[in-house]
Amino acid sequence: MRKIFILMAMVLGNLVIAQNEQVIYDYQVEDISGKEFDLSSLKGKKVMIVNTASKCGFTPQYASLQKLYEQYKFDDFVIIGFPSNDFGNQEPGSNEEIEEFCQQNYGVDFPMMSKITVKGKDMHPLYKFLTQKKKNGFKDSEVKWNFQKYLIDENGKLVAVLESNKLPNDPEVINWISE
Repeated sequence: MRKIFILMAMVLGNLVIAQNEQVIYDYQVEDISGKEFDLSSLKGKKVMIVNTASKCGFTPQYASLQKLYEQYKFDDFVIIGFPSNDFGNQEPGSNEEIEEFCQQNYGVDFPMMSKITVKGKDMHPLYKFLTQKKKNGFKDSEVKWNFQKYLIDENGKLVAVLESNKLPNDPEVINWISE
């Protein structure tokens, strides 16, 4: 009897966790021009979310991100950049300055969003989803630096967290996009 009770408690516990899980489609954000961007518009696409900065040692990854986007954007894949000034004051500019920098220096045409906070008490709700297992159903994580990448599958579920030093064109990323 005790084994049955424990098993039932485990099943019910998993159901509660599953009910609390969210998907990326539950969120709206603001694009770099200040317009609402409903992430539910990405249903059926694989998504890479990246927190970006213009004055970081990883800033040259913009070039690789843009190349990856150009290569796979017609294969139901999208990259979304979220500028953030959370690490070493490496993104001090306004949204307009960030947009101009990205276009002039890297030809960025993948969706860029308004500057947000990706850690701490003012963390954007989307990043709470990305970093909290109770919300994403995958794992707890911490945004450790600029250009950390979150991979979202075509069902809106978080499936991987990649550190900043993992290049956008890493074979792991290419294989995931191509599967």
